[in-house]
Amino acid sequence: MVLAKILGKIVGDTNEKEIKKIQPLIEKINVIEEQYQQDLSETDIPAKTESFKQRIADGESLENLLPEAFALVKFACKKLVGKQWEVRGNEATWDMVPYDVQLIGGIILHQGRIAEMKTGEGKTLVCTMPVYLNALTGKGVHVVTVNDYLATRDAEWMGGLYKFLGLTVGVIAHGQSQAQKKAAYEADITYGTNNEFGFDYLRDNMATEKERRVQRGLNYAIVDEVDSILVDEARTPLIISAPAEESTGKYTKYAHLIGQLVENTHYNIDEKAKTAVLSEEGIKKMEELLNVENIYTDAGFEEVHHIEQALKAKTVYKRDTDYVVQEGEVMIVDEFTGRLMPGRRFSQGLHQAIEAKENVQIQRESKTLATITFQNYFRLFKKLAGMTGTALTEAEEFATIYHLDTFVIPTHKPVTRKDLPDTVYKNTQGKYMAIAKKVKELNTKGQPVLVGTVSVEKSETLSKLLTMQGIPHKVLNAKHHQKEAEIVSGAGKKGGVTIATNMAGRGTDIKLGEDVIELGGLYIIGTERHESRRIDNQLRGRSGRQGDPGISQFYISMEDDIMRLFGSEGIQNMMEKLGVPDDMPIENRIISRSIESAQKKVEGRNFDIRKHLVEYDDAMNTHRDIIYRRRNEILDHEDLHEGILELLDKEANDIVMSHADLQSRDKWNYKEMAEILSNIHRDSVHHMDESELASHKESDPLIKIAQTYLRKEYAEKEASIGNPELMRQVERAVSLRVIDTLWMQHIDEMSKLREKVSLRGYGQRDPLIEYKNEAFQMFTELSREIQQQTVTTIFRVQVRRAQEEARIAPVVAPEKLSTNKDVTVINADVPTPGMDTTLQKLMAGAPDLNKLQTNAPSGSSLDATQHADKMGRNDPCSCGSGKKYKKCCGA
Repeated sequence: MVLAKILGKIVGDTNEKEIKKIQPLIEKINVIEEQYQQDLSETDIPAKTESFKQRIADGESLENLLPEAFALVKFACKKLVGKQWEVRGNEATWDMVPYDVQLIGGIILHQGRIAEMKTGEGKTLVCTMPVYLNALTGKGVHVVTVNDYLATRDAEWMGGLYKFLGLTVGVIAHGQSQAQKKAAYEADITYGTNNEFGFDYLRDNMATEKERRVQRGLNYAIVDEVDSILVDEARTPLIISAPAEESTGKYTKYAHLIGQLVENTHYNIDEKAKTAVLSEEGIKKMEELLNVENIYTDAGFEEVHHIEQALKAKTVYKRDTDYVVQEGEVMIVDEFTGRLMPGRRFSQGLHQAIEAKENVQIQRESKTLATITFQNYFRLFKKLAGMTGTALTEAEEFATIYHLDTFVIPTHKPVTRKDLPDTVYKNTQGKYMAIAKKVKELNTKGQPVLVGTVSVEKSETLSKLLTMQGIPHKVLNAKHHQKEAEIVSGAGKKGGVTIATNMAGRGTDIKLGEDVIELGGLYIIGTERHESRRIDNQLRGRSGRQGDPGISQFYISMEDDIMRLFGSEGIQNMMEKLGVPDDMPIENRIISRSIESAQKKVEGRNFDIRKHLVEYDDAMNTHRDIIYRRRNEILDHEDLHEGILELLDKEANDIVMSHADLQSRDKWNYKEMAEILSNIHRDSVHHMDESELASHKESDPLIKIAQTYLRKEYAEKEASIGNPELMRQVERAVSLRVIDTLWMQHIDEMSKLREKVSLRGYGQRDPLIEYKNEAFQMFTELSREIQQQTVTTIFRVQVRRAQEEARIAPVVAPEKLSTNKDVTVINADVPTPGMDTTLQKLMAGAPDLNKLQTNAPSGSSLDATQHADKMGRNDPCSCGSGKKYKKCCGA
């Protein structure tokens, strides 16, 4: 406790010093803005912007230009007051001019930091100043919001200001055409959601032509509701996937079998970790039901995995809390916002297990084609900043993972909201009755009430109770989210009663209606504490905006999840023994401290999980960066011929060195060298002469001979095609195809490696070190395979001359791919890469290309698992050579 106070004081002192340091800059901005009022008219503003752009192009720093740029934004805001333009289909009148505290917030954001600003303090306006300044570089600025509604609203509302200043604004949204997205990214300022920005990044790195990429460099991003995106959603990776061919019948089978198990006999539930584990009795029961002796050896890893997912679906994931069922479809509910997540799916077969449990149509599992976490996507930006009403509790995480400092921006007017102590009840029934009584009392006098719940189920339970009491109200949850902004914005009207899940905590101001200030402002009732103090603070923050009065209070039951899971049994037993009535409230410091302690424990545990995820994902991030850079180099270079010749030289070197044991020249295998070199170009009439190789006892001349042979064969290959331009296109298509095919397999193998090393802790080995070591070896092998398969494939490609124009199919050729957010299968329209332009001669005969071609139905994909006879890449080759399949007939 003492340490926490010391740390709190250090943070507070640092914050205060930083604000004081910025103060002279604020004064300078205001002096310049006053001068603009005398010297400039509104028609001069765009020319001033052009002047700023030129100064930056000539080498002036953004820091030096900041006071003038911020002052121009403030001046433009004053000139716009009273002007109207359309926002979301309605005429809106501009009425905002930045206060000094908003200037402070803008400077913090420009510096690449996080600004904590209370609800109603005008974060949307604050970000316009750093956005304008950084957009002057011409490198683009991303403004990231949590949903499409806010992205479009803010782009339209702030777009009027940016256009007035002489800048262009774009907004990206799901379902846009490639041309629309490209235009939006080419604008000076681009608004969009974290999902769409991330998916566009992945899609760009699957493109087979540079013209199909839509994003430009990741220069500067401001993330609105930064804690929601970089903390709450950090553990959910974005995934682009395609359906696999696996049967869905097994999910129904295991759902039926799991239904025959009994809790505490056959399995045990760990609610804190959200897992369920079979006991010894449970394992025996499953072996009996499946008629096998040992499920771990007879059924195999995959089947055991599906058993575990079916158990988790039945016991841990709850309808109307973790998901809802709408129109025969299981839809995930975001635990932090309460919003539905349309199209997203739980990964690793869990979603299918829930579909089987709910007896709805089971969709096939997906194969990952590209993936990245939000943590790693946003760390790609040269400069990153964020704003939110609640960041300080996560300051350590922002600093550790993203290297972002957090600063609390002073409010324009003092906060007058009263945050009352929690009232605690013995059980849920007593708590709900007390809430209904309080709501009725407030509603009778006309004071508006916002009641916050943690799940859809609980919001509907409370709604039924208020209906029984005759209290008119509105419900906002994942089932009734279409009019979210309208319902939330009206929650401050006199006599209004609104029940909402956590979605009410984001994005829309609640303005007080007439006569509400005299009644005490908006009254916030929290029906239970969330795992995170930050979510509780968001709910409180809906009241008391811009100095308005307000009250907040949480109603707690000893049966609430956080109390039940984190040691409230002793207090509850004491209340039972003392005969405390259900509806009697208790205010006790020990209980309040135990709640806060429980929240801190959960926050700490979740932070550790996210930090652990980053440590593992860093290895994959390095691999991704190298592969994507290699892809972009291929796309950006018109002529890859020299690069292909270098690959031929490297492959020749590797073939020689892998069969030349430098420790013992007697063991050099000249025959194998000659056979492998000859086999690379199967159609050639020239074969590598073993005797020519055997006449040399040094490796360097051998390598030179091998390199000369491959280069000569390659020249003949090109001559046989008879069209150098077409050969350049073939080189590009093959290079991309091999990289994409092997990268897709590498993603899958890395995922399996992660599961495999997790068990090594039992052998006193650090799983993270084991993972990094093996990941390095796997990536080394991947690089080697990319080289080998590119060389082999490019020799075996045959151009079918029957058509004047033709194509090379990419690794994935559906008209639609699935885009995934851990959870996800958001159907995103992805143009078929490389199928309609560029290469136009049908290529056939290259094994690696043809293996992946199937007559997949529209909307599905080419399945990389469909190798000959379902043979694994690392299995012994069926030809009897003794080599791995990938090194032999699979090459």
